[in-house]
Amino acid sequence: MTEPRERMLRLLSLLQTGRQWPAADLASAMEVPPRTLRRDIDHLRTLGYPVESTRGPGGHYRLVAGAALPPLMLEHDEAIATVLGLRLAAAGGTGIDLTAESADRAATKLRRVLPAALRRRTDEMLASVEFGGGEQPQVTPDVLNVLAAAIAARRCLEFEYTAKDGPSSRTVEPMRLVQLGTRWYLYAWDLGRRDWRSFRLDRITAPRTTEVAFEPRALPVDDVAGHLQERFHSPKSLRVTLTLQVGAGEAAARLHRIDGTFEALGDQSCRYVAYVDSFEWLAVVLVLTDIDFTVEEPAEFGEYLARTGRRLLRGTAGS
Repeated sequence: MTEPRERMLRLLSLLQTGRQWPAADLASAMEVPPRTLRRDIDHLRTLGYPVESTRGPGGHYRLVAGAALPPLMLEHDEAIATVLGLRLAAAGGTGIDLTAESADRAATKLRRVLPAALRRRTDEMLASVEFGGGEQPQVTPDVLNVLAAAIAARRCLEFEYTAKDGPSSRTVEPMRLVQLGTRWYLYAWDLGRRDWRSFRLDRITAPRTTEVAFEPRALPVDDVAGHLQERFHSPKSLRVTLTLQVGAGEAAARLHRIDGTFEALGDQSCRYVAYVDSFEWLAVVLVLTDIDFTVEEPAEFGEYLARTGRRLLRGTAGS
């Protein structure tokens, strides 16, 4: 017997022909016993697809509405995850520069193929959720498309890259696209440097796929994402854990200047694990963002803040 999801798609495909199906014929076409067919029909109705049954010898089934649209077999949680993902991308939460307009267009198309019950659920969810826009550099879908196509076609890439030491022209053999937090990276063999390199996508401009094909080299590591994470958070980095009195989404948008991870503790609080080279810079960013927080670890950061606070208060003694 096929998987339930495959059966649902097959059943909807048959019902969308507009034909009134005798129960025996439909069960035969589905290659399932009558009891399984009745259970699948009930499941479609639960999802909101209008399947009508008629009385008579053997019974008949037909889809009375929505037959012109292709079925989209999403459960409630899957539909909500999809529409929230669209909104998150539009708000910059994925590091991709998608406009609210493009998200609206995609959401509209999605709504057209959802049953009424799911459509109401997703509309209610969207109406109750707000996303804070981030100020972090964004990657355009066009750049992602060019890079992904070059990786799939195994073609060399040329692009302009702006690093800390200035701009340069690069030619690479692209191998992987990696997302770390809200930043995207290209992992590739740099033909000019003769070594593996990672490139931030928001610093890549004018990428061009060449006609030069390449045979993929063996990657130096199995887990590229883990490798880059360890590289960027070197043993010299300081690890600071804070409890922030703000939601994880808003915190990520306001604290994008520092690498770190966010764990939601509730609607209005989250745990922030930050990686910094010095306590001074993190303290400055926390002051600028005006977010209430509690230091979890290390104790040294709490002591640094206390010393700094006392010094600042001494400066106001004559006021």
